[in-house]
Amino acid sequence: MTASQKTPSNARTHFGFQDVDETEKQGRVNEVFSKVAARYDLMNDLMSGGLHRAWKDAMINALAPPKTSREFNLLDVAGGTGDIALRFLKAGGSGCRVTVCDINEEMIAEGRKRAGVEGTVQKSRFMIGNAEKLPFADASFDAYTIAFGIRNVTHIDAALSEAFRVLKPGGHFLCLEFSHVDVPGLDTLYNAYSFTAIPAIGKVVTGDGHPYRYLVESIRKFPEQDTFKRMIADAGFSNVKYRNMTGGVVAMHSGWRI
Repeated sequence: MTASQKTPSNARTHFGFQDVDETEKQGRVNEVFSKVAARYDLMNDLMSGGLHRAWKDAMINALAPPKTSREFNLLDVAGGTGDIALRFLKAGGSGCRVTVCDINEEMIAEGRKRAGVEGTVQKSRFMIGNAEKLPFADASFDAYTIAFGIRNVTHIDAALSEAFRVLKPGGHFLCLEFSHVDVPGLDTLYNAYSFTAIPAIGKVVTGDGHPYRYLVESIRKFPEQDTFKRMIADAGFSNVKYRNMTGGVVAMHSGWRI
């Protein structure tokens, strides 16, 4: 029985700053990403000033995919548009393969389209699936990545347990997520930018600023760095650590299945 099945039907959770029934959250999140899928990567560039590229490159460097013909299978969760997957394949050798699993069909469609353009169809597969109940066998993957997606999961502990389950012994878990600024003064500037500029940019580019209001609010509701580190350890991972980037705007957490 999953964590969500054990939860009473009247349990509450957050959707941004709104208090909602747990059964409603996933549908609302899906609606957000369906609206932004076609412009998702463009908006990442505009919202971060291109910094998301450096953050993702840092995660691929930490993953260190083998540059040989040795078989190495990555599972990238909530990576629908294929941004992490393509970076991984470009950095790795001929033995690297990637499975992208995302719950949103529109995001997956964008990823498949991009893989076709980039010529990586033979080394990648795109599947619909829920991070809380992954459609893969135990010990199937050498590494698991999730970038800017875990804060949208209803039961983060269930997603972490699933990450542990599908990794092989010795497997590497890496999570890149917006976090909590740890530089005095920067937090004030970051809040002002997040709640004014980002929804405004979203409205201009996509015609609707409301999804980006949610995305900003969801960042504020995500656990701070040390709390999330403990959650990863509680899921069974060893050698858990994190690295702040851009003053804590983003944190990269990692752990290993021993």
